[in-house]
Amino acid sequence: MEIKSLTLQTDNLQTMKEFYINKLGFLMIAENRDSFQIQTGTSILEFTNRDTVSKPFYHFAFNIPANQFEEAKFWLKNKVQLLTEDGEDEVNFSHLPAQAIYFEDPSGNIVEFIARYGINEESSEPFTINSILNISEIGLIVDDVLKVGKELGKAHIFERGHKPLNDKFLNFMGVRDKGIFIILAHPGRRWIFSDKYSTIFPLQITVDNGKMIIVNDKGEFIIKDCSV
Repeated sequence: MEIKSLTLQTDNLQTMKEFYINKLGFLMIAENRDSFQIQTGTSILEFTNRDTVSKPFYHFAFNIPANQFEEAKFWLKNKVQLLTEDGEDEVNFSHLPAQAIYFEDPSGNIVEFIARYGINEESSEPFTINSILNISEIGLIVDDVLKVGKELGKAHIFERGHKPLNDKFLNFMGVRDKGIFIILAHPGRRWIFSDKYSTIFPLQITVDNGKMIIVNDKGEFIIKDCSV
């Protein structure tokens, strides 16, 4: 599974546009009065203030080249303040293996750069925002994790390693060797490197098998086939 496009809500569209385009340097590929899109490697990320619910925030991640974690961290620290957990501004996921850093954008999204060793390709070019490979993760927060997980399974999106779904923990839906996941979880779970707790907000995910995964403004989960 690959995430082709991701649409998230924001209550602060203009500031978000200035942050992602002017401060971080992403390429804007489309915009209108109530949204803009940026190129994030092979993925497209869109922010919209259309029918915004409350003050939406999400957790999402970008894959970066496997050999550029330290370089990416140095680059990012010159742009934003890194978030910390237990006094540390990075995390080593030894079981993956991977290393990651986190920051918060103007809408309060918890954004992650992650270098997955043995999965992400390497780069010999200096690290820039154009080094980002793709959208690596997006948190999908729903009330009924097991029901939604089964619906994702019907769309051939399974828990990594085909493990059983668990409504008490995070479920990483996707293929381990791709390093791209929809993180299925229930509300009220604290995101690491943050004091924020997972909350249901509208979003739209388009994946490479032609499926569109939607949480609407009522918090309802929908899967559509956009390949026909």
